[in-house]
Amino acid sequence: ILMAAHVLAGGKLADKPEKEEKYRRVMTEESEHLLALSNRVLMLTQLDEGHLELHKEEVSLRPLLNDLIAKISLKANKKVEFNTVYHRCETVYADAFCLREVLGNLLDNAIKYSREEVKIDIICESERGICKIKVCDNGLGISLKDQSRIFNRFERSAAAARSSKGGATGFGLGLNYVQQVMLAHEGRVEVESEEGRFSEFTLYFPVRS
Repeated sequence: ILMAAHVLAGGKLADKPEKEEKYRRVMTEESEHLLALSNRVLMLTQLDEGHLELHKEEVSLRPLLNDLIAKISLKANKKVEFNTVYHRCETVYADAFCLREVLGNLLDNAIKYSREEVKIDIICESERGICKIKVCDNGLGISLKDQSRIFNRFERSAAAARSSKGGATGFGLGLNYVQQVMLAHEGRVEVESEEGRFSEFTLYFPVRS
């Protein structure tokens, strides 16, 4: 962010509008990324201390997912095909901000840990008092050994191992954040994956009684 700001302030790109716009876009995206990480650190701290206040409401899934998909598609640097399915599950009782962050994290991971052409299925379904949201991809997959530890805070080993196969490095805080938020909602997150073929993360939200 600082580097881009210095370049723009120097005026060297005044006659190169396309490059100038690229630098501005990078600054915006990196600022948003930094803000998201800061929010996750703050929220994880609140969870640890038992101070997190959830503002639960009936959140409509279609507009939320449509907006997320549109924004993720704009910044993705590879071809991504999304498919959404709603099966007796149009809303979920959750904190809207947390839900957006959790789904955004899972979708970002699906794109990062994938090959050049990405297919992502988002399936929302209701079953026996539970609303399930599945995020399934055709990416690099996660080994059985790593599946048991990817939700640990600052876990990087699984992603580092996959980086040699074309993946990005570092899970960082993301999946631990997902797990902690789901526990705060009295729900859970589960993963099913096969190395080299797919990953499927399922969020379980209790239906409002």
